[in-house]
Amino acid sequence: MRVRRGLMATARGLGLAIASLAGSITLFTLAVLSLVFIPLGIGVIATPLVLALVRAHANQRRLLAARWSGVEIPLPYRALPSVSRPGVVGVVDRCTRLLKDPATWRDLLWLFVDLTAGAVLALLAAGLIPFGVEGWTLALGTWRPIVDGGGAYWYGFVRVTSQATANYAALLGSGAMVLGVFASPVLLRAHFLVGRALLAPTPRMTLAERVQRLTETRHDAVDTSAAELRRIERDLHDGAQARLVAMGMSLGTVEALMEKDPAKARELLSAARASSAEALAELRDLVRGIHPPVLAERGLGDAVQALALRMPLAVEVEVDLPGRLGEPVESAAYFSVSELLTNAAKHSGAERVWVDIHHDDPTGTLRIAVTDDGKGGASASEGSGLSGVRRRLGAFDGVMAISSPVGGPTMVTIEIPCELSAPRPTA
Repeated sequence: MRVRRGLMATARGLGLAIASLAGSITLFTLAVLSLVFIPLGIGVIATPLVLALVRAHANQRRLLAARWSGVEIPLPYRALPSVSRPGVVGVVDRCTRLLKDPATWRDLLWLFVDLTAGAVLALLAAGLIPFGVEGWTLALGTWRPIVDGGGAYWYGFVRVTSQATANYAALLGSGAMVLGVFASPVLLRAHFLVGRALLAPTPRMTLAERVQRLTETRHDAVDTSAAELRRIERDLHDGAQARLVAMGMSLGTVEALMEKDPAKARELLSAARASSAEALAELRDLVRGIHPPVLAERGLGDAVQALALRMPLAVEVEVDLPGRLGEPVESAAYFSVSELLTNAAKHSGAERVWVDIHHDDPTGTLRIAVTDDGKGGASASEGSGLSGVRRRLGAFDGVMAISSPVGGPTMVTIEIPCELSAPRPTA
């Protein structure tokens, strides 16, 4: 097993050495030239293209670091606008944003380190075992034509001039191969650790990204709250308030007709009673839309199960929550699931939906997966219900991932960092 790891590290080191010497040198040269030509205008167009190649090169190295050595290197890049401005203004804006991103300059510094120290580490990882094999080939007789043709041959610090010295070379080669088996994986990991020192975000960059995210989520939370208040006001104005006003007018008419036309008065009273019942039902629906009573009384799991019973398609719910969540988290999770189920019922063409809710205690994360057997193609584009769910979760540092290939199935995963409290009593 260890020999296999050493051989794989040797082959991978050779590939990294080629990538470091060829790819990094080429990209570093192109990046420097594009920056130099910015005052001439050519660089404004070329720089975003070159930096896109640099980021792709760096991301490929991140991927290899995770796969080959288990070295995780997070992405430090600032988000670029999905829709750029048209024409020359858009090109200049994109170039400016890239140059203002500290990660861009760290990528360029990484290219320089990668084509020097990174290449040396990769070559060492790739060269130890082949160097040992060379020592054995000398001992097997290849030293003769070499020495006969041009005198002595130096293998490391051994001067090969005879079979005896070739045997010494084989002995040294054996040591190099043993060293390569153990050291090549370590050198390969060292190569990736050197890269992580420059490709990973610094604490300052992480803090700046955190501040930016908090600013965005604060604006989203304010916008969501304002939209919710407008919805409640509209529902009250168009629904229960209108019915109550009509009921008041009917009661005034009843009062005037009480003595003149008792039959008509009784008819109006019956209509007013029906109107009051409808207004009460609308108020209950409105309250349920603000904060369902079952959510407050019995928690997220039972509230989602009650929600599933009201859906027009079959919904299976699995819940593993040994305690209660904080009220804000419960509310955000409930309405997120409600929006996902509504989307599945309206747009997916699904027949069944599966909802899995559980809490991961080691990481302190609430995980919710909503899967349907519909036609797929779901997207969190701006203005869709899924984008609203993402904004709602952002206020809690929650994230949403969507897997929805055309043809289905669609799986939406929600993760919210939170802790459980007030465990339910056991029977």
